[in-house]
Amino acid sequence: MKRYIQRIRYPPFEYSHMNANKVPLVEVIVETECDLENEFKIGKEDSWYIEWSKYIDNGKRIPKIDCEVKKEVLPFLMRTRNGWYISPDPLHLTSRKIITPTVIILILSILIHATEPGLLELGIISNSFAGSYRFGPLDYPKLLLFSFPIFLLPLLIRMIANMRDISRQNDFVRNPLKPPEIEIEKNVNSIDIIIKDVPNDIELKKARLQVGVAVPEREKILQALGRGEGGQPAPGMSTKPPEKRISTGDEMGTGVGEATPMVVPHRRILMLESLRVLDFGQWVDINSNKEKIKLFGPEDNWPSSIYSSLITIHWELIIDAIKKDGTKMKWVRPVIMKSNKKSIILPKLPVRSGRIEMADY
Repeated sequence: MKRYIQRIRYPPFEYSHMNANKVPLVEVIVETECDLENEFKIGKEDSWYIEWSKYIDNGKRIPKIDCEVKKEVLPFLMRTRNGWYISPDPLHLTSRKIITPTVIILILSILIHATEPGLLELGIISNSFAGSYRFGPLDYPKLLLFSFPIFLLPLLIRMIANMRDISRQNDFVRNPLKPPEIEIEKNVNSIDIIIKDVPNDIELKKARLQVGVAVPEREKILQALGRGEGGQPAPGMSTKPPEKRISTGDEMGTGVGEATPMVVPHRRILMLESLRVLDFGQWVDINSNKEKIKLFGPEDNWPSSIYSSLITIHWELIIDAIKKDGTKMKWVRPVIMKSNKKSIILPKLPVRSGRIEMADY
């Protein structure tokens, strides 16, 4: 049995609201018969970070965990990152972008109403802004009658976007798409694809090769930190989510229901959740002819594909497509990749939003 050390500080769902160096660094020893082709360190130890290297006994007490290490794609990734997915309605991003200005407008309206007598006396505002409108027995401030509907605008836009997403998902459930027939030739940090057959009612637009790190398994994180499920969760983690899992974010308990827009009941989720650690190569346009297309991975040479309970290096092919009715789709297929380097050190862990509408997934 070979002994390795794994160290990981994985970004939580709202990583931008946390200081990375305040989140505990999980450090464990793993025993396995699976060979690690690349020792790697990605990121900085005082920031978001992953490391997988040979264990050297330096007298430090490090917990050992039992976990399977393999070079095949884990089942939960095959369920959540394989096949056709519907892209979220662009109104979701619009809704999120206008939240801040609408809140500012509401707060300013309240402040102006609270200081209205002084502002009138100083001549800063006119009588047309001051006062209230009477409806029945109550008076309503003039400014709030205009600013409060604006404040509710993001909620209205989000509701419309969710209704449109649900309609598209239901249509997909009723009329599922066949997978495209694609031949993949794997190289080091690149693949060649030949598209042999595509469903009639969809057009493939562009493709790229990407690599990321999936959410660690919640149970192993708590075990490594010496915490129980019934106690206080680790920083960045929520309490245990319901047993019914709808996204990979539930694995760690950090998805808090906002990783994806509303989804319909189906045997698998129909929206592709963002990987919070993700790097990728350039998009390449797909031609209508059946020529070989070369896709390069990220400029930085990432490790070979490998999977465990804490650290996964997951490569995948992703294709942008559009149906004849205008629905934007993505087709994803996991790819087992090799690296020609034995030791890999990358200075920064590429972190992005856990929200599907804000992440380039």
